[in-house]
Amino acid sequence: MGTVTISFEMTLDGVFDQMDVWFDEHDPALERSSDALVFGADAVLLGRESYEFFREYWPKQSDDRGFAAHYNALPKYVASRTLTGPLDWNATLIEGDVADAVRDLRDRYGALISHGYGELAATLMDAGLVDEVHVGIHPFIVGDAEIRLRSPHPVGLRLLDATPSETGIIQARYAPR
Repeated sequence: MGTVTISFEMTLDGVFDQMDVWFDEHDPALERSSDALVFGADAVLLGRESYEFFREYWPKQSDDRGFAAHYNALPKYVASRTLTGPLDWNATLIEGDVADAVRDLRDRYGALISHGYGELAATLMDAGLVDEVHVGIHPFIVGDAEIRLRSPHPVGLRLLDATPSETGIIQARYAPR
């Protein structure tokens, strides 16, 4: 049976948006962490908003590590109540119950990754399908922001490990309690 890892980046005050202000994409530790997660993945789970954002961004990217090429080639499964028909960017729309579909995907793939902590992540957490949560905590306080870490109910996690980078980003790994 495969694993499901949720991964996201945020500020100290739980902000996801305004990344052009606080996200340090040149942090070597962040790059190593992202590489380990993506190069170790067999498929990607995305909600509609992440899918729409990433499909516009990633196909236009290239790098000397092969990260973009690998990420673009991974099969993607998208949970959405509004998208219809065939999807592009090597993506398949999840039909029916999301939790049941992800259980089936866990039987087909060794490692599934999901980006962000929105409705899809909450659904996966509620269904007991999340094995790990990886979060990059950036040393920045935005203050006034629209998109913050939210959950429809309390979620207990236990720390597996945490590693600070030279730039102050903390890469933390958690597992559900």
